Amino acid sequence: MNTIQSLAPQCVWKNFYLLTQVPRPSGHLEAIQAFLMDFGQKAGVEVIKDEAGNIIYRKPATSGMEKRETVILQAHMDMVPQKNNDTVHDFVKDPIQPYIDGEWVRAKGTTLGADNGMGVAAIMAIMEDKSLVHGPLEALITADEETGMYGAFGLKEGELSGKILLNLDSEEEGELYIGCAGGIDVTASLQYKEVETDSTDVAVKITLKGLRGGHSGLEICEGRANANKLMVRLVREAVADYEARLASWHGGNMRNAIPRECEVVLTLPAENEEELLGLVKYCEELFNEEYHEIETPISLHAERTVLPVGEVPEEIQDNLIDAIFACQNGVVRYIPSIPDTVETSSNLAIITIENGKAEFNILARSSSESMKEYIATSLESCFNMAGMKVELSGSYSGWQPNVNSPILKAMKESYQIQFGKEPSVKVIHAGLECGIIGASHPGLDMISFGPTLRSPHSPDERAYIPSVQKFYDFLLETLKQVPCK
Repeated sequence: MNTIQSLAPQCVWKNFYLLTQVPRPSGHLEAIQAFLMDFGQKAGVEVIKDEAGNIIYRKPATSGMEKRETVILQAHMDMVPQKNNDTVHDFVKDPIQPYIDGEWVRAKGTTLGADNGMGVAAIMAIMEDKSLVHGPLEALITADEETGMYGAFGLKEGELSGKILLNLDSEEEGELYIGCAGGIDVTASLQYKEVETDSTDVAVKITLKGLRGGHSGLEICEGRANANKLMVRLVREAVADYEARLASWHGGNMRNAIPRECEVVLTLPAENEEELLGLVKYCEELFNEEYHEIETPISLHAERTVLPVGEVPEEIQDNLIDAIFACQNGVVRYIPSIPDTVETSSNLAIITIENGKAEFNILARSSSESMKEYIATSLESCFNMAGMKVELSGSYSGWQPNVNSPILKAMKESYQIQFGKEPSVKVIHAGLECGIIGASHPGLDMISFGPTLRSPHSPDERAYIPSVQKFYDFLLETLKQVPCK
């Protein structure tokens, strides 16, 4: 792995490699918090951990830059834990295994953690480098961004003194983001009493895998397949035509990741097993035909399994299947004034049905508050009709763009001088912490940018090596160009 640490800029890649060696899945951040605290102390900067688990660094201005506005560098410490089905990896204990693949850095069978490890690594490089030119700096490395932006929500009013916030959590070099979508979690649940399985039936486990998955904000517009939405097509037909009954369902595992895999257990009369196997083969061919230009080969596998003691009552089973089928998923609406930018979307992220409980988890996003309310209510109505209890939680507002931002003007001019072209200025459909932080610290002038990443939130996540040098050079130049107070 030493080759990764020798990539340019070494100061960033060295720190990124160190981050890959510290387990940091969302919800299990003790190790990374201790690591960042220790790093800040060794770098000689002020460091604190606040009540929400965020790490805050403060570094004074270099000589002659004391009158510049204080800049807040912001990133999040946690990563999405996703792995391939055949990869043995414990995200709570095991380090990530990064490797170089041509012009990209990937991880062996898991997410890489470049989202948002690259941002954290850049902050670390700036904090430890005594030769840089910059005004007063603060750094905010937030906790549990991926599971609910809890660190940003827990940031106390007035904790930061900076007036400019540079969020380092975007994933396309050469683009400056000045706004983002808000989001809301929709959780639908239902308790039921299992009925006894017919002892003369057989049980078949059907596994769907091979999908690309990805970030439910950044890649929702690409039309990637959702494992839950594919599986329900097969299950519905199996129930209707082959007397199948649903015993269990497990699909997806992260609310902000497009589900890549799904597994169901069906029971049915033994004489219908061959026809079910034929349906599985037919669906595999059909799904691959439908998605051959988007997905890698989709795999559907069926095998006999132990007959479960209980299964879902028939009426409840039918209602749940109808709800999964009817649930809106994917892009709902594009921004009318920016037709190539998603405004509103829904990700049917996680389905768990077993042992007398069904639970669905959906992340809805929108840059419009009224449309966010619309999609949440639409989903609530869908699940209410299935007799499910619906809870709306974790709502956060979008970040409204400011096209007259002074730091935006300075960064556009700086990028033009450095690279000979203007950066693109955009609104991103993913949820960034800017809007939440801006609510507790009104008046912040905010921009989000970063190196080029692909397929975050999936094991295909990768970082484009040449973009990291450009991103870091631009960040350093931006710090030089910060206006005076």
